[in-house]
Amino acid sequence: MTTQLHDSIRAAAPGLRGRLLANQPLADLTWFRVGGPAEVLFTPADEEDLARLLAVLDPAVPVTVIGLGSNLIVRDGGVPGVVVRLGGRAFGGIDIDGDRLRVGTAVPDMRLAKAAAEAGLDGLAFFRGIPGSVGGALRMNAGAHGGETTDVLVEARGVDRRGNLCSFTHAEMGFTYRHSTAPEDVIFTSALFRGRPGERTAIEAEMERVTAAREAAQPIRERTGGSTFKNPPGAKAWQLVDQAGCRGLALGGAQVSEMHCNFLINRDNATAADIEGLGEEVRRRVRETSGVELHWEIKRIGIDAPIGKT
Repeated sequence: MTTQLHDSIRAAAPGLRGRLLANQPLADLTWFRVGGPAEVLFTPADEEDLARLLAVLDPAVPVTVIGLGSNLIVRDGGVPGVVVRLGGRAFGGIDIDGDRLRVGTAVPDMRLAKAAAEAGLDGLAFFRGIPGSVGGALRMNAGAHGGETTDVLVEARGVDRRGNLCSFTHAEMGFTYRHSTAPEDVIFTSALFRGRPGERTAIEAEMERVTAAREAAQPIRERTGGSTFKNPPGAKAWQLVDQAGCRGLALGGAQVSEMHCNFLINRDNATAADIEGLGEEVRRRVRETSGVELHWEIKRIGIDAPIGKT
């Protein structure tokens, strides 16, 4: 990748205050620790800075958003266009007013759960079991341990591809299982949640239960992502994977977790192609043994590396 896009953005928007980097490695920003570079990586200073970049960017240039990288495979050839990663105080704040929490989308879900508990607000403890950030939770209606984002969201705010600020009510988010129908080009910047009054000690005990259950059942100390496949209607993805004989299955440096077979692991210097290829092989075997088509829950971005370059 050249620096041409980076240089053209600098020329078009000399007033950008955030970090704009060409050919920036992304592997270390993901839990799998795999993948190629971003053609351009932009970390905006604030919402206004993000809007400024999007307003001047050629509509033909692809824009990709990444968060904590917990539910993400970056392919080995890298990500063309601009990759946006929100962070810092502008997108990492939590403001509490009564039973409402205004939260930046760079806030880790676990920190949201903790802040709600400290404020004596119930209903958000399930976020303790989600390894991503609030932005990802909005985009995919993230959930765990009986709760989902849709249960507590009031509204979301963001910036669209043309640089316009926009907001979405709960109804306009169009939540379904692990999905939102909000426009794909919107980059969410903040969310408003509502909790309900509760007893802090009881809420913290629930969070501890969620933590213990997650540590007992998931390979969280491995280089892994979140759940690989969505649960099909009336079934559990991990059970279908297990029944297809895929527990422990390996491809290159990637392996299906022995602990929880809806998790893939970078066991031994895997490439992104190893991990994605293993996932596709699991999907094929499940389809052959059960007739069920598993759908990816992990987001996969970028392009494959040229043959011989992985």
